[in-house]
Amino acid sequence: MIDNLIFENKKAAYLTLGCKLNFAETSAIGKQLSQVGVRKARDGESADICIINTCSVTEFADKKCRQAVRKMIKDNPGAYVIVTGCYAQLKPEDIAGIDGVDIVLGSEQKLDITAYLDELKKKDKGVIHTTKTNHIRSFVPSCSQDDRTRYFLKVQDGCDYFCSFCTIPFARGRSRNGTIESLVKQAREVAERGGKEIVLTGVNIGDFGRTTSETFFDLIKALDEVEGIERYRISSIEPNLLTDEIIEFVAQSKRFAPHFHIPLQSGSDTVLKLMRRRYDTALFRHKVEKIKTILPDAFIGVDVIVGTRGETDEYFEEARLFLEGLDFSQLHVFTYSERPNTQALKIEHEVDAKTKHARSKILLDLSDEKLHRFYQSQQGKPRKVLFEHAQHDDKMYGFTENYVKVETSFHESKANQVKTIVLGEFNQVETALIEG
Repeated sequence: MIDNLIFENKKAAYLTLGCKLNFAETSAIGKQLSQVGVRKARDGESADICIINTCSVTEFADKKCRQAVRKMIKDNPGAYVIVTGCYAQLKPEDIAGIDGVDIVLGSEQKLDITAYLDELKKKDKGVIHTTKTNHIRSFVPSCSQDDRTRYFLKVQDGCDYFCSFCTIPFARGRSRNGTIESLVKQAREVAERGGKEIVLTGVNIGDFGRTTSETFFDLIKALDEVEGIERYRISSIEPNLLTDEIIEFVAQSKRFAPHFHIPLQSGSDTVLKLMRRRYDTALFRHKVEKIKTILPDAFIGVDVIVGTRGETDEYFEEARLFLEGLDFSQLHVFTYSERPNTQALKIEHEVDAKTKHARSKILLDLSDEKLHRFYQSQQGKPRKVLFEHAQHDDKMYGFTENYVKVETSFHESKANQVKTIVLGEFNQVETALIEG
């Protein structure tokens, strides 16, 4: 039992690093604390409790987490400090050794945070509460709202894929999910709060249904019937799990946006095998062509990694040529980072930092070309824009259903409203279209 008197008049500060799934989970942690009387610290206030939700996708992410923890401690002297998230699960001793950290919570513990606060008494050394990866089993619902207009609904967690370069299965455990009934209920609650857009998040969302004998296709069909939600976006889905029936359903659905984010990781079949990915470039090309055939104006974002072990000059050139001939809208380019205990470390050929940087620039330039071409193809077309609340220099922004960013003069009445507009010219930096 929690003694609410412990938390009376307490203030909490939250810091989230990494993916949208982390943001959804931080929101769930915040709700737990608010239920026992802890309020969020306002700007300029020193917090009594600090929660840092970490990421460990790259070595740089680890470094950023350590820096963030130390800064949080410095900015909130005397606060009770809890660190959780993927870095905390993978390297709890590293975190516990930072002076000022009180509790380190692993992936299984972080969404039951009040059970570990121990009367908010400062510790001489960080106390670790983690579970071995193969014992991480629970799925805790999480839904967060960003500082604009979107809600992020966690539908799945964990991963069974064990790609050679990735530590996420070790950080988050095996694939598991909520029930369709519970997720539809959360979507209805978002609609009741006035939310218009929901992004479906998870680690491997196409694998939905492992623990409930349901399917991702069943889930999106059920969510499509929730009244009040204007649109859903599928955050990221593995190409081998993006079935033709899912693409066809999105094309005729009431609420699912023509917007796909598909991780490719490499355009070389040899490198894909080294990565232990579950598809080849032929399958990936089929998915993109299928989308563009029935949804010609769809936005397609693609993840790629440069400089992985085994990526020779020849294989990178294969990847570049494949991408050049692919009809996508934008690349998300990541530089390979060595992760401890991964199978990739057994691959002999290493790519030096200078070459990684050069390859990254080549693909970023290609991405700019593709995005510019996509935006040009949209000029003069009517589109539905969901405008955001935020105001920047008398301007407000929003996104079309196919993820074109739109700028217009700020009007409070437009915030969180869907308006049909005609897309006009590029702005000066060519990253958004201006409302016509």
